[in-house]
Amino acid sequence: MGPVWEANHVWLIFVLVVCWTAYPVAFASIVSTLTVPLFIAAVGIILRGASYALRGQLGATRESRSVERVFALSSVLTPFALGTVAGAIASGRVPVGNAAGDLVTSWLNPTSVVIGLLAVATSGYLAAVYLAADARRFGEHLLERDFRWRALASGVAAGVLAVAGLIVVRLDARRIWDGLNTEAGLVTLAVSAAAGLLTLYLAWRSRFGPARISAAAAVAAIVAGWAVAQQPLFLPGLTVSQAAAGRSTLVAVVVTVAIGAVVLVPSLILLFGLFLHGRLDAAPRAVEPALDMQGTSDERRPRPLLGTLALAFLIVGVGIIVFTDPGPTFILGIALLCGFAVSTFVLATTAQTDA
Repeated sequence: MGPVWEANHVWLIFVLVVCWTAYPVAFASIVSTLTVPLFIAAVGIILRGASYALRGQLGATRESRSVERVFALSSVLTPFALGTVAGAIASGRVPVGNAAGDLVTSWLNPTSVVIGLLAVATSGYLAAVYLAADARRFGEHLLERDFRWRALASGVAAGVLAVAGLIVVRLDARRIWDGLNTEAGLVTLAVSAAAGLLTLYLAWRSRFGPARISAAAAVAAIVAGWAVAQQPLFLPGLTVSQAAAGRSTLVAVVVTVAIGAVVLVPSLILLFGLFLHGRLDAAPRAVEPALDMQGTSDERRPRPLLGTLALAFLIVGVGIIVFTDPGPTFILGIALLCGFAVSTFVLATTAQTDA
């Protein structure tokens, strides 16, 4: 998982850089109106990465439980926040302009919430399918069975949320609903449904290799359906062509991406090939028993004062960001939320839980 984890960050940086370079007006409108969910997603990504790194160092210690909880929480918050961003754009709640949309209702609305939940479900669905295959490769039959059932359950949940999302979109984002009812939109819906049902069948038959491909295809078809339904608009009153940067900038972006792909694509193919064939698996090693920290003088305890301070940072920071205009006070709100993230991280990595 380690090498693939690091490779995923390449795509995150790639998408951000290309978006703000090729579509600067749309990018500025999105990040200024959707500051809150994007900030939540950024904090979640940071906490996920830090927790993942720390978990490998702590081993079977009591502190690892707190780190695992932070990892689990951020793994839910991050896709949910990013899903609400997609829902805000799809439902036309991000107008063109600097923070022109409402900082709360733009992402806390029926379409955004249901798409956020769908993002969490599809993330769990993909993870369960892929981890079931990895568990089989390692000969972990109990884990394989556990992830198999999780793949089936999360696949059903994702399907139910997808159907619910269509109903909500029909009521709350009529333009997207009309776009999905076109020939191309119906094709993407059919492909997603067929790939999802195929994945459930393959997971039921414990054929996790092909299930990986069909699961990815089901989720990709959902994203493609959104693109088909959204075109030609990027944001309300702004088409994709109008949002694009100048010709010289677009040419530079295309040339740069093409040159980077020559290096990146073969490297990723090699990485995934080595990883999926088990060439990068660590050799088995003896697990050292965890030290019993009870009764020692340097035992670390949760810090009540720091916990209270973290909660205060969160409440005040969110209040400032939601209810004030951009300016020095707004920056203070962001700083308080950063303080909340740091305080929570310190608590998670120093607190011990009872065995």
